[in-house]
Formats: sequence, structure tokens, C-alpha cells
Amino acid sequence: MVSDHPVPSAPAASSASAGPARARVLVASNRGPVSYTLRDDGALVAKRGGGGLVSGLSAIGPDTDAVWVCAALGDGDREAVRRLDGRLDPADTGGQRVRMLGIPPEVYADAYNGVANSTLWFVHHLLYQTPLEPSFGPEFRAQWASYEAYNRAFAEALADEAADGAAVLVQDYHLALVPGMLRALRPDLSIGHFSHTPWAPVDYFRLLPDDIARQLLRGILGADRAAFLTHRWADAFTACCAELLGGTGKTRVGVHGLGADADFLRERAHRPDVDERIATLREQIGRAPDGSRRRTVVRVDRTELSKNIVRGLLAYRQLLVDHPEWRERVAHVAFAYPSRQDLAVYRDYTAEVQRVADEINTEFGTYGWTPVVLHVKDDFARSLAAYRLADVALVNPIRDGMNLVAKEIPVVSERGCALVLSREAGAYEELGEDALVINPYDISATATALHDALSLPDGDRAERTKRLAAAATALPPQRWFLDQLEALREG
Repeated sequence: MVSDHPVPSAPAASSASAGPARARVLVASNRGPVSYTLRDDGALVAKRGGGGLVSGLSAIGPDTDAVWVCAALGDGDREAVRRLDGRLDPADTGGQRVRMLGIPPEVYADAYNGVANSTLWFVHHLLYQTPLEPSFGPEFRAQWASYEAYNRAFAEALADEAADGAAVLVQDYHLALVPGMLRALRPDLSIGHFSHTPWAPVDYFRLLPDDIARQLLRGILGADRAAFLTHRWADAFTACCAELLGGTGKTRVGVHGLGADADFLRERAHRPDVDERIATLREQIGRAPDGSRRRTVVRVDRTELSKNIVRGLLAYRQLLVDHPEWRERVAHVAFAYPSRQDLAVYRDYTAEVQRVADEINTEFGTYGWTPVVLHVKDDFARSLAAYRLADVALVNPIRDGMNLVAKEIPVVSERGCALVLSREAGAYEELGEDALVINPYDISATATALHDALSLPDGDRAERTKRLAAAATALPPQRWFLDQLEALREG
């Protein structure tokens, strides 16, 4: 999914001087398809990433005049912007035209951490402890000014890059103000906005200061079309618009449930590096005292507060208390990859995940059995290995826009897996019928669901997995992107 490509330390000739053609299709997102690190010798190394947008943009074909506008995230990115005048070398980007914006670091930090991740993310995921937070005073207003400046930089770049009547797809809560700003600059454009997170219900959305809540809604309503991952999130958005603004005006609202890329997952999951990690995981899981294969409960998440990893561990512990027959016959393979460690609350949460896992292993572990096999270092090949070994997939977020792990594991699991799924995950809308559905706050009920999942007859589990995989792959990333583009153009 990634490749490395060195960038010369000498500045490259800017493509801007050659007068690049304006784009017919534009994508705007905080993170782009490539990131840079600066080596000690002054050379830049480009690392390409994957994901739905990368796959989607490639689906429109090389003949389409497209450009991706993104932000410089770190020092390496900012140096690449300086050397390349913001227009990245196609050799670094897989042939895509990318314009990276060198937003001042202090502005970016306020917009990204202060507003997007510490405020909007918490609102949409209902994560605030309201007796203590949030508190919106002068510091927040200063951060909000940075968020406006950050969004304005994107709007101006898009206006500069877009051909007459071009289609622009703006991504996520980081860029909620861009559609309205861009509409003011370029009324000729077709503009779409896509939200990858849930949308807060009205009462919770109104935690935000009234003027800022309305500004966010008006920003998205600058688009011709606002799209969401599920009908539930779309309905919440329209309810907020009705309550605070009297309606959505001329903006159309749509739903596109991003699916798993089955072909890529199945091919990637059988490469040699995944086979090596399966062998290692099998050693860590071990076998039951009678020599039989141990069952595996698998979860793969980043340590985002919304993923509910701690309650998942507590539910697994309750399983071992309530059903001692599973002791030494099951292992919980839990991958909790650190996320947003620059924020203290995330560092504390990651530490709590480790503490609870250690506590379970101390309480129940034996010489030949580690109840929780926990890994915290990100390793995609190891994640796929766990997918292949899964008997049960535990996906119990407090709230999640979609949750692709819930869709990926049934596609890759070798023996078929039962899915224990939170009703608060966006994936519930498509997968709920064949999952064991839980209230993510109810540890006792989750423990019961884990027992039921582990106890499913082989035939039942296989049939469920087949239906889950079909639903999970109904709208793969390329089709998901093209559907949005077509819906926007249809008007």
C-alpha cells in the first residue's frame, strides 16, 4: 500500500510556471495521498498511502483532468511544498496531480487539533463529559479563527485549480466551511461535501456556540450535495439544519456507504509477509490443554476514544468470569494501534488499554495461555493475519461513521467468523441483520454476545459470513467515489 521515492534536495522546477491545465475533477482532504520525511542528508522521502480516496480517484482514469488538494501535515511535507512550490512530483504521487498547501504550523495545529479533533470530533461522536467540558471561551475563539483560515486556504486553492464548471468533492469535518467559501469564490462549480464521521443529533450539536453551529451548517450547505455514510447520519444533519436554519435550502442530501475492497484484501492477505505473521500469531495464541485449536476473538482498532476498546476488554473478562469453560480455550487477539498521541487524553486512553489487558492476563493467564494477545505497534500485514484467523470479530464502538474493520474481517476470515457489532457503528445499517448486535455500553450483554458468537454452529457461522461479506463489498471504494461524482453531476 505504500512505496518510497527519494526527492532531490535541490528545488524542482515548478509546474505552475508551465501553466498547468485547470482540473475538471477536484478532491480536497486534510491528508493527501503522499507524505514526506526529511532525511539527515537533506533529501526528502515520499511515502504513498492507500485508502478509499486513493482507490476512488484512480477509478476516474488517467484521461480525466483531476487534482487533489491537501495540507502539509509535518515538517517534511512543508519542506516538499517549499521545494516543489506546492505542486508535487507525479513520481511521488502515483501519477496523480496533487497540490499540497503549506499552511503555517501554528494555524494548522489550532485548526486540526484545537477545533477539528478536539471539538468537532467529540461533538459528532458524543464523547464529552458534559459536567466538565466543553467550555468555549477566548482560547477556542482564537482556534476557530485558525480553522476559518485553514478552510479559506483550501477554498482559494480549489478556486484557483478548478476549470469552469468543474466537480469538487470536499472531504470531512476538517473542511466543513470550504463549500460555502468556495461557492462565494466560484459559483460556477459543482460542489459536494462528504462526512466520514457520524453527525450529532440536534441536542448534542447545540453544545457548540450558536453562531459556530450555524456557520458549520451553512458551510456544508454551500455544496450542491452533502453526503453521508448512513441514512442515520444524513437524517441527523437535516434535523440540525431544520432546527437551526429552517431547512437545507437547495442542497441535496445523499448516502454512500463505503464498502471493503474485496479483491485487494484477498490478494494482500495471502502474501508471504502475512503468512509469516500468521505463524507468529499461532504461536502466541497456542493450543488448548487437550491439543485442540484455540478460538480467537479478534479486534483491530486505533486507540481512538470512540472505538470503546476498554469496554471490549472488560466484556472479554466478563466472558471468562461467566463462562469459565472458555478459559484456556479462547484468546482475545487485540490490536490497539496508537492514534493522536499528541493529545493527552489519547495517551491516557492508550495507557488504560494496556493496563486492563495486563490485568486480565495477570488474573486469568496460565503457563501455556495468554488470554489477551495485545499489540500496539501498527502492522497492516499482522492485522490481515488476524483477520484470517478470526472466529469472532468484536467491533463495539461507542459511535462510528462506518467502521471498515467490521466489513473487512468477514471478507478475509478463513473459517468464517461471527460478528459482534455495536448498533452505534455505521456498518450496523448494512450488516446488522447477520451480526450479533450489542449496546456498546453494556459489558454484560457484550460478554453474552461473545459467548453466543463462540458457540455458533459451523454451518450457521459460515452462512452468516457469506452474507456479511456480500453486504460488506457491495460498494467498494472505486464505486463509492464514482457514485458520488455521478450524483453530483446529475444535479
